[in-house]
Amino acid sequence: MQRSKNDVWVGLFVLLGAVALLFLALQSANLLSMSFQSRYRVTAKFDNIGGLKPKAAIKSSGVVVGRVESITFDDKVYQAVVTLALDERFLFPKDSSIKILTSGLLGEQYIGIEAGADDKNLVAGDAIGTTQSAVVLENLISQFLYSKAEEGPAKPATAGNKK
Repeated sequence: MQRSKNDVWVGLFVLLGAVALLFLALQSANLLSMSFQSRYRVTAKFDNIGGLKPKAAIKSSGVVVGRVESITFDDKVYQAVVTLALDERFLFPKDSSIKILTSGLLGEQYIGIEAGADDKNLVAGDAIGTTQSAVVLENLISQFLYSKAEEGPAKPATAGNKK
């Protein structure tokens, strides 16, 4: 009888540990957001979203103020449409601008929002007009290499005048 009680407690402890590890894995992968704040949704159109994914953070001054809810493609204007879910406690002026940024050199992408100066605030259903697409590292490298190729071969350095 005593042995079976110990087995039950050990089993419960192992199960609790597995649930905790699953929670941490989902939280660190940004797949689980435990926010009980009510949110309002706004949209924005981008020419290129790079590697932006749903559930990516939306930050203002380094503080997470919301999450990317969904990403779709508008085949009439050939742009990506990003739906942003912003916490209701954070209000931004209608003329705010957003851009896709990267954490570090090769880190995950997130949206940065910069507040404007308009008297009216964004409300549910609004569209943010001022956007800046993601900077794609491969494009930067190819532009750099292309500009170096246009310059032509480097000229060898000449030695100083010898007498």
